[in-house]
Amino acid sequence: MAKKPIITLTTDFEPEAEIVDICHSVQAFDVLDGALTISQAYSYFPTGTVHMVIVDPGVGTARRPLLVTSERHHFVAPDNGVLSLVYQKEERLSARHVTGEHYFLQPVSNTFHGRDVFSPIAAYLAKGVDPAKFGEEVKDFVRFGAPKPKAVNENTLRGVVLKVDRFGNLITNITPQDACFSQRIRARSRSSSASGKSRKSRTLMRRARREKFSASWAAWDISRSPPIAGLPPNCSALAKGPM
Repeated sequence: MAKKPIITLTTDFEPEAEIVDICHSVQAFDVLDGALTISQAYSYFPTGTVHMVIVDPGVGTARRPLLVTSERHHFVAPDNGVLSLVYQKEERLSARHVTGEHYFLQPVSNTFHGRDVFSPIAAYLAKGVDPAKFGEEVKDFVRFGAPKPKAVNENTLRGVVLKVDRFGNLITNITPQDACFSQRIRARSRSSSASGKSRKSRTLMRRARREKFSASWAAWDISRSPPIAGLPPNCSALAKGPM
């Protein structure tokens, strides 16, 4: 039986930091898979957590190392869109191009920035170094727009299967918020029809499709009739936007 590899850490960074492995099974070079993984996990960690996210097919190129700070968390990652789904979830954040090379492990290799660039940045952040010391704030960081579900009719949302995991589970772009919003649209539509306000109902559906369900990626129909199993009991608390 082959022995498991051992990784040790010997540093002078001093903080009593706890290292948590979220995932080391992201598909090789798959930035979207990395974006999904970190976006689904980071919010469960306490305030002040430093998240190092390394899915970096552009290592050794001109892509920038980023330090992104939200209201509760820090993220250290290459500027290749791997934090795109975090950007969508966080209303307030700042992104800095890390140019303070004195924080890097020298000499910096062309192929192992996880060791020479990102790990030292994460360690210094954990030690309490002010994010402003790492570099200037930037606004033109790379981000991609994740596909959004589309309302096909009152009973169907059309979405995209973003990933099939090794257990056969399908990860789609349809969230509980989307399903709750769709339920509210349908309920309002039925109420309007019953009271002879079908024109207002059609306007409401058009608005929903335009504002909430606009999508250019549509590859998978998911049909359901209420009640939807697994939805939170208070959908109104999840659905966003004035109704």
